[in-house]
Amino acid sequence: MKSIATTMILTGGVLLVLGLLMFFAARLPFPFGRLPGDIHVHGRNTTFHFPVVTCIVVSVVLTLILNLLMRIVNR
Repeated sequence: MKSIATTMILTGGVLLVLGLLMFFAARLPFPFGRLPGDIHVHGRNTTFHFPVVTCIVVSVVLTLILNLLMRIVNR
């Protein structure tokens, strides 16, 4: 039971951090989520938004950060 509780607490902490990052990302001066290459489809009653380029940028940045952290930790 203790491992389940620890997992739930860690998951909640990660979700909290992600939520705060998303909250403050809206206030950044660059158009995060509205980059050229992101797909926007507007219909009569529907709107579809798929941030392709934003996902790629986030993936590259997170990969670089995690690689740097792993190199620092493994020294």
